[in-house]
Amino acid sequence: MLDIKYIRENPEIVKKAITSKNTTINIDELLFLDSKKRELQYQFDVKKAHQNKISKEIGKLKGSGQDAAAIVNEMQTIAAEIKSINTDLAELTAKMEALLITIPNIPHSSVPIGFDEKGNAVIKEYGVESKKTTAIEHQLIAEELGMLNLARGAKITGSGFPIYRGKGALLERALISFMLDFHREHHHYEEVAVPFVVNRKAMLGTGQLPKLENDMYHIDEDDLFLIPTGEVPVTNIFADEILSYKDLPCKLVTYTPCFRREAGSYGKDTKGLQRIHQFNKVELVRFVVPEKSYDALEEMVREAESILEALELPYRRVLLCSGDMSFASAKTYDLEVWAPGVRKYLEVSSLSNFEDFQARRASIRYRDEKGKVGYLHTLNGSGLATPRTYIAIIENYQNDDGSITVPQVLRKYLNGLEVIRKE
Repeated sequence: MLDIKYIRENPEIVKKAITSKNTTINIDELLFLDSKKRELQYQFDVKKAHQNKISKEIGKLKGSGQDAAAIVNEMQTIAAEIKSINTDLAELTAKMEALLITIPNIPHSSVPIGFDEKGNAVIKEYGVESKKTTAIEHQLIAEELGMLNLARGAKITGSGFPIYRGKGALLERALISFMLDFHREHHHYEEVAVPFVVNRKAMLGTGQLPKLENDMYHIDEDDLFLIPTGEVPVTNIFADEILSYKDLPCKLVTYTPCFRREAGSYGKDTKGLQRIHQFNKVELVRFVVPEKSYDALEEMVREAESILEALELPYRRVLLCSGDMSFASAKTYDLEVWAPGVRKYLEVSSLSNFEDFQARRASIRYRDEKGKVGYLHTLNGSGLATPRTYIAIIENYQNDDGSITVPQVLRKYLNGLEVIRKE
């Protein structure tokens, strides 16, 4: 959430940011409501001060045995006026908050302005010289090897809910364990295990609501949501709290399944595991002091890249333009792994700095060395999502005989297995 004072003082910057994120919001209406609220607040404060003054006068009159009836009547009139103003203030505040939570974050100055993925910029390429250009698509090999069954998953739930079997299930679990261990041991994250369902307040705090509600799986009876990403429960661990500067930076890593309806994406990249409704992901989340958040973003990008490099997979780093970023992000890098079977790069990680946008929505603050309280900055990113990493392993490590070589770093998680063959 943006600070209303910032919006008040920089309306044109905010309007430009809204346009650059392909959003339409009436900032003039918000500023009109803000002006009315401040005017009412002034009236409220004046009348409240007058009420306090009269209250003291009544006390003095009664204490000296004098008649206070007239001034008591005045007191009652003022009390009624204060109550009416307070009601109007509550209504205005609700209207303003309803507008404020729909305003996206402002892109950082280093973010290119663009309206879709065509405006993104490729920053780095890795492993290009070893990049395969042809391969059999992952789902064909994985199903032939008994690693994956999409049809039976669809029978149980619906399309987009895969079943991993045998060595395919072991490979999926190996990926999760490897990534968690790598981030703990090499990047010094603290592992946390969090709920896989969250309340509406948590979803509002990280910015999934209200904009993305149609993309979420909702439990109506309890008004709970299946999490779309580990970002939501982990970021909200510190909601409504004030941390000490001594606790920062705080670096947390978690594994969760993720659930997304992918509303509006029907027919787009749906082959195999490319776009599914339930998938596994290892998530990195950081809480940092504001002046260090962009250094932290660059570090997180390298941490996620190191997973791909350890797996020896070709990838590229992409800086997203304003219109391709998420609602809450100020700056985002995507990591895209090369998948030769589907013959394209696939996103396996999105790493973002939200500055104080989520912290304001979730009320996550910190107290600095001088005792001053302010909003900290939050960052998160996939480290990594498994489905497309799984795709890349199968398509980059497939052999001419239809087997799959297991990446060296995963073998200890598969009891030393070096090659997955048809049994």
